[in-house]
Amino acid sequence: MPDDSQLQHQTPDSLMLFGFWYRALPSDQLARGKLVKAMLLETPLAIGRDRSGRAFALRDACPHRGMPLSCGQLDGEQVECSYHGWRFDAHTGQCTLIPSLVADQKLKVDRIYAGSYPCEERDDFIWVFIPDPGPIGAGFTKTDPAPVPAPEVAKFSDRYKLAYLTADLPCSVDHGIIGLMDPAHGPFVHQAWWWRSRHSIHEKQKNFEPIPYGFRMSAHTPSSNSAPYKILRFYAGADSVTTTIDFVLPNMRSEIIRVGKYWFSSLTTVTPITRNHCRIDVVAAWNIFRWVPFAPELLKFVFAKFVEQDRRTMELQSEGLKHNPHLMLIDDADRPAKWYFGLKNAYLEVKKNGGEFQHPMSGPVTLRWRS
Repeated sequence: MPDDSQLQHQTPDSLMLFGFWYRALPSDQLARGKLVKAMLLETPLAIGRDRSGRAFALRDACPHRGMPLSCGQLDGEQVECSYHGWRFDAHTGQCTLIPSLVADQKLKVDRIYAGSYPCEERDDFIWVFIPDPGPIGAGFTKTDPAPVPAPEVAKFSDRYKLAYLTADLPCSVDHGIIGLMDPAHGPFVHQAWWWRSRHSIHEKQKNFEPIPYGFRMSAHTPSSNSAPYKILRFYAGADSVTTTIDFVLPNMRSEIIRVGKYWFSSLTTVTPITRNHCRIDVVAAWNIFRWVPFAPELLKFVFAKFVEQDRRTMELQSEGLKHNPHLMLIDDADRPAKWYFGLKNAYLEVKKNGGEFQHPMSGPVTLRWRS
C-alpha cells in the first residue's frame, strides 16, 4: 500500500519558478512594427521587434498610470504609451520622453523605467527570462542580463528541418509537467493504429541518472511496441535506435534519437501562464527523411494528435481537480513525478535559505513499470 500521507504533500502546489528562461510565443507571431501581448508566470508582457528585427520584452504596464504598453506605438526603437505619450527604449525600458513636462520642471526622466526582460530568439520561438519579482509596489530599474543564454534544441548536423507545435492546457504547470513525464498513460491516452494499442502493454525497465537540476533516462533502445521506431531503424539501415530523454528545471523535456548517421531531437516545455493555466510547446529538429516532401507537415500532424490527446486529458482531469481530491503517487511509474517535486522543492529551499542544492536522487536508479 502506498503511504498516502507522504505522497499527498508531494502533489502539485502550483508554485511557479522564477529565475529561468521561458518560451513566450512563436517567432512567426511577432511582426516588425507590432506589439504583441503575452503572459508568463502571471507577468503581463509587451513583446515586439526593433528596426533590425531583434526581439524585446517589456512589462505591459506604463509606470505612469498603468496603461498597457501593448496598446501603444512602436517606431522601431522606442515604445510610446497611448495614454500620455511617455516614450521608453524598447530594450532597456528606460524613459526617454514625458511630453507634458515644461522646460523648468526638473524630473529626471532617465531614472524612470518600464520593466524590461532579457529576450532572445531560438528555434522559431521568442524566449523571455523572468527574474525573481521585486518587492510589491516597487518600481523598476535597469535590468540585469540573464545569467545564461536561452535554451535551444540540440542539433547534430548543419542541415536539418525544424517544426513546432503549441497548445494551451487548462491546468497548473505541475500537472502539465508530471503528465508530460508520465510513462504509463501512453497505451490509454495515445492509442493509434500507427503507434500502439492498449493490448501491447508489457513490462519495461529503464535506467535513470541524476543530472544538474534534473534527471536523465539513460540511452536505451526505444519500446518494441512503437512502430515508428521500427521504421526509423529500417530506413537508416542501422542495427539499433537509441533514445536519451532528459528533464531539467523548470519545465524542459529533451529527447534525442540517434540511428546511424541520422538523428531526431526535440525540446518540449510546459510554461506557466497563470497558476491554473499553462501551455505546452514542442520544437523538433531532424535530418532523417529530410528529402521527403511535406515531412514537417506530417510530423506536425503526428505531434498534433499526441498534444491534442494530452490536452483533452488535462481538460477532463481539471474537472476532477476542481473538487480538491486526495491524490497519490506510486512507485515505480510515478517516481519521475516525485523527483520533479523534489527538484522543485530543493530549488525553492536554496532560493529561500541558501546553501547547496540537494538533489533528490543520490545516484543511478532502475525503474520498472508496465505500459
